[in-house]
Amino acid sequence: MAEAPAPRLPLCPSAELAERGKAHVWDILQWGRPATAFALRFDGAVVAYVNRCAHVPTQMDWQPGEFLDLERRWILCSLHGAMYEPADGRCIGGPCGRGRLWPVRVDEQDGQVYWYPSRDIGPKPSDDAAAAPRSP
Repeated sequence: MAEAPAPRLPLCPSAELAERGKAHVWDILQWGRPATAFALRFDGAVVAYVNRCAHVPTQMDWQPGEFLDLERRWILCSLHGAMYEPADGRCIGGPCGRGRLWPVRVDEQDGQVYWYPSRDIGPKPSDDAAAAPRSP
C-alpha cells in the first residue's frame, strides 16, 4: 500500500519574499540529517532548494539569506562561484558541471508560502518534540 503524501507546511508570508530579494532559510532533514533549505521569489514565482552546492556539499549563501549574484540574476555558491538558474536549479557556470540544486516543492496561496516534505526531505523536529519523553 502506498504511503499518503505528507501535507504541506506553512513556510512564510508571501510578502516576506521580495522579487529577487533575500531568501527565507529554514531547517530541514535531508535523508535524516540536518540541513537547510531556502526559498526566494524570482520572476514572480517562488522557488526553493536545499542549501547545498552541487559541486561541493556546502551551504551557498554568502550572507544569511543572500543567494543571488550582484546583478540578482543567478543563484551563486559563495565558496567556488558555481552559478545556477533560479527557475530550475540547473548549473549554468562554474565548477558544478551538469549538476543542479535539489528542489523543494513549494506553492503560494492566500498570502502564504507553503512547502511539501518528500521522501528525502522532511521537517526538522522542534526542540520541544526532541526534548519530550517518549512513551513506551
